[in-house]
Amino acid sequence: MKSILKELIASNKQIEKADQEARIAEINNPATSDSRRNFLRKTALGGIALGGLMGMSTEDTIAQATSKVSRASKPSDLKITDLRYCIVQNVGRTPIIRIDTNQGIYGLGEVRDGADERYALSLKSHLLGHNPCNVEMLFKSIKQFGFHGRQAGGVCGVEMALWDLCGKAYGVPCWQLLGGRYRDKVRLYADTPESDDLNEFKQKIKYRTVDQGYTWLKMDVSIGMLKNLENGVVNNKFWGGGFSQWTGDYYSYANTRHPFTGIQITEKGLAEMARVVEDVRSVVGYEIPLSTDHYGHFDMNNGIRLGKALEKYRLAWLEDMVPWEYTDQWRTISDALETPTLTGEDIYLKEGFKALIDKKAIDIIHPDLASSGGLLETKRIGDYAEDNGIAMAMHFAGTPVSFMANVHCAAATQNFLALEHHSVDVPWWESLVKTTDGRKLIDKGFATVPLDAPGLGIELNEEEVKKHLNAKDKSFFAPTPDWNDIRSHDRLWS
Repeated sequence: MKSILKELIASNKQIEKADQEARIAEINNPATSDSRRNFLRKTALGGIALGGLMGMSTEDTIAQATSKVSRASKPSDLKITDLRYCIVQNVGRTPIIRIDTNQGIYGLGEVRDGADERYALSLKSHLLGHNPCNVEMLFKSIKQFGFHGRQAGGVCGVEMALWDLCGKAYGVPCWQLLGGRYRDKVRLYADTPESDDLNEFKQKIKYRTVDQGYTWLKMDVSIGMLKNLENGVVNNKFWGGGFSQWTGDYYSYANTRHPFTGIQITEKGLAEMARVVEDVRSVVGYEIPLSTDHYGHFDMNNGIRLGKALEKYRLAWLEDMVPWEYTDQWRTISDALETPTLTGEDIYLKEGFKALIDKKAIDIIHPDLASSGGLLETKRIGDYAEDNGIAMAMHFAGTPVSFMANVHCAAATQNFLALEHHSVDVPWWESLVKTTDGRKLIDKGFATVPLDAPGLGIELNEEEVKKHLNAKDKSFFAPTPDWNDIRSHDRLWS
């Protein structure tokens, strides 16, 4: 038996020597990639013999030898090596990005729903080789490439992924990196279900509030509901009567700002819109806040008339009545109405919110973290609003990746009210990810804040994600070498 053991030891030493020589040759080969070369050097330092553990495959050998070794070494040694993406078909197309590092850990982020993954890919050359834990420095270096609306999606998605990486590297949740948490669960608001039959609607509301547990609801109150009501609005036929807010050419209703449509709501139209709200409020009751949105494109004066017609229903807020840039109009609307006013889902950076906050033009800010600047910038926006006596709700319509970024930010921001959940009735939505600490993602209308799970506290359920990829781009985190090189001098000052 001993002689057999000696033979095995001698044979294994020969294998190790051959492996070592082969490894050195591969390291010195100019054709070897940098990532492969770094891997070979680390295995040499760690004493891993690729043929070493008698009969095991290379993969099993490495797994055995490193089973008790952290995949991450010092956070100060982290370097960004790649930025990759996949596109989920959720609310429109929603790109998820992954930032890889030299230590095997990675961070997940999300470009805002309905936006282009290239907003993030164009930033890759500014990130490669940098330590992802220097989040604020990297954010300042790329924030010039974002803008209001979906154009901010790349910067914000990268910022999410950097915080996820930083939390994983230091072993703490993202909310801890933002200064700590105010709450262990985050209140969600959901759309009211639709039905023309009042009894069926009552059953759906019961399901939303009792079974699903949501304690805050939102409904649309649109002039679209008046398209078949004779004399419900002035200037109806000119715009085709459909009032679609999302599609059309440059001269369409969808792309004409509110003061420029010439649409007015008649008294008959106001009465019908109020009736619909009354029906919903009578079913929901007054224990549940009821917010409203998507009124249509008409001017400030008609917005005030609508607000006054709905005032007796004590709505939680009136959302996006005019474009967010019209600060003075917002101040006029807010001064005229008792119902709280709210806007902000398309605003980029704290600077974009300052005028609305400084002039007390709205009662509640409504950032979408995937447009407003990411976790830290959105917390700063919330804190600035808090200093001025203004509350914060949060807009969201993406995948669970951005959802969890919002949850961490909401947990760390004191004046937070509620976070939107736009996919509450999508059966597969939650299964796109798995929590890394075993908690429920959502429990009875509240998002569960991960108390100990590092980073965002989730990993992708890859097989489920692959089922819901965008039909025009089925790639799944493929390498993106075409975006590696910096080709422009982008400093904004001389």
